[in-house]
Amino acid sequence: MPVTVTSHPLIQHKLTTLRKKETTPKDFRELVIEITTYMGYEATRNFPQEEVEIETPITKAFCRTISRHEIAIIPILRAGLGMVDGILRLFPNANVGHIGIYREHDTLQPVEYYYKCPDNIHEAAIFIVDPMLATGGSANAAIDFIKARGAKGSEITFLCILAAPEGVESVEKEHPEVNFFVASIDKKLNRKGYIIPGLGDAGDRMFGTK
Repeated sequence: MPVTVTSHPLIQHKLTTLRKKETTPKDFRELVIEITTYMGYEATRNFPQEEVEIETPITKAFCRTISRHEIAIIPILRAGLGMVDGILRLFPNANVGHIGIYREHDTLQPVEYYYKCPDNIHEAAIFIVDPMLATGGSANAAIDFIKARGAKGSEITFLCILAAPEGVESVEKEHPEVNFFVASIDKKLNRKGYIIPGLGDAGDRMFGTK
């Protein structure tokens, strides 16, 4: 499906603060969680529902509930860890897996170094989360790994906060059936593979490292 830009005013307001270079790691982490939660509302807008009978303090009633009972959150290490709690606020019983991928410094190509995900990945609605989408290499690799273990592309939602046009084009081309949500598509990548204007290195800013 085409990429969805979540342009809600609250998301854009918090994203502006997230970009500021003076934002502290503490505030950065809190903003990432908040933005992810708001994006999660948009990403689950079309989740399937079913009608169930309940009893209120007054009478019996037929009400709607989400019919998806298996949810998996898979952050791309390490910056994706900062988005996990944002989705857990919506689905506190979700399982959490991990994929470790880094971009090789010279080639900018993805290198996998860790994978640990729930056994029932083929049955779950999956959220792959990573704050930044630059070239698209890490996102494509992560989606490939999940598909290779039985997940359906249509059951995967890729959530990121900032993306470069190059990365968006790459993921849409490689995985057109994946649900794809982003808070902002920025101008371009620079020669070092950083998003412009971007917000710097999300992992470093999140964890206070360089």
